[in-house]
Amino acid sequence: MPNTSSAAKALRQSERRRIRNVRKKRSLREVLKQFEKAVLAKNKDQATKLFSSVQQALDKSAKANIIKKNNASRRKSRLSAQLKKLA
Repeated sequence: MPNTSSAAKALRQSERRRIRNVRKKRSLREVLKQFEKAVLAKNKDQATKLFSSVQQALDKSAKANIIKKNNASRRKSRLSAQLKKLA
């Protein structure tokens, strides 16, 4: 338990931020899973449509410091390579 009122406030803030980060991370994972399913099903049309939303989700996550910038860049690169293999 926090000993001071400022420590109590910091605890409340960190809990709110943790919940927000978990939500954002979960939504990112969902978008990635949808893309992966489309790639595994060799559905190029659906995968192409989902790729832009995946890129957007990765960029937003990097901007919000959910993942690091290079992590987002690396994932986009690898996912685009998967998409090219479908051709």
